[in-house]
Amino acid sequence: MYDTAGDATKAVQMATKLIRDDQVVAIIGPSTTGETMAVIPVVEKARIPLISCAAGSKITDPVKRYVFKTAQNDALAVERIYDYLKRQRQNRVALLTVSDGFGASGREQLKALAPRFGMQIVVDDTYGPKDTDMTSQLTKIRASQAQVLIVWGTNPGPAVIAKNAKQLGLKLPLYMSHGVSSKKFIALAGDAAEGVKLPSGKVIVADVLPKKDPQRASLLAFVKDYQNHYKQEGDHFGGHAWDAVMLLKGAIERGASTPEAIRDGLENTRDFHGIGGTFTYSANDHAGLSKDAFVMVEIKNMDWNLAKQ
Repeated sequence: MYDTAGDATKAVQMATKLIRDDQVVAIIGPSTTGETMAVIPVVEKARIPLISCAAGSKITDPVKRYVFKTAQNDALAVERIYDYLKRQRQNRVALLTVSDGFGASGREQLKALAPRFGMQIVVDDTYGPKDTDMTSQLTKIRASQAQVLIVWGTNPGPAVIAKNAKQLGLKLPLYMSHGVSSKKFIALAGDAAEGVKLPSGKVIVADVLPKKDPQRASLLAFVKDYQNHYKQEGDHFGGHAWDAVMLLKGAIERGASTPEAIRDGLENTRDFHGIGGTFTYSANDHAGLSKDAFVMVEIKNMDWNLAKQ
């Protein structure tokens, strides 16, 4: 196990070390889109299966022979938000996305899918990963014709934006990406998190899912075990790693031992009810999930709730 510290250069060095020195038969990780994209040429050349825990659609689209992923595609998250907005009869959208791999991929999908759902993007702005104040962007958005604001990034930036929006008295409904689907966002944003909506894996609302949901048993067991072991709530970030471990375990238990056999075993996985969703991989799909892997959630009283349709 190596810590990349979120650095793409380190990720490449460590993936190379895993393959060359440690002689691994498979790799789980990295956790960010930028790092994963940097590592892909390394594992493809070495023919070592990689199960990424990052969300960017471009990780598996187009399909790479040895690359799989567990985090739900950002395209699926965008579809879930746009579908929700359509039901709310809101279609004038302001975008504020972080200028890194995750933000760029989300921005690409937000723009590409807008016409299909009848969305009109009236503001398209960005912020830096280390920025600590986004008041100028929000002031511009406030003066626009936008009906909603969609923020795409990972902590701490989105929490800063939520606080800035509250300070400015911005009245627009605030939507976030699945990149902040954990209690950490609520802790960082404080009371500014109230009312924020976002698409999320089901794990953070596992206790209120219908009993017929095929993921419910896995989710409740994961939440309980995570709480017992780490003394904190399990969320979908830990769930991405759990799914990767279990998918790899499944391929090996079905008889795979070499990198090529493990790759084949992963690709032949069907109906695995994991934390991120129900996975079915194929030669044409190494992401394995549909938009049903997401539910819309809303923050109320400093906690996650299913958003009302």
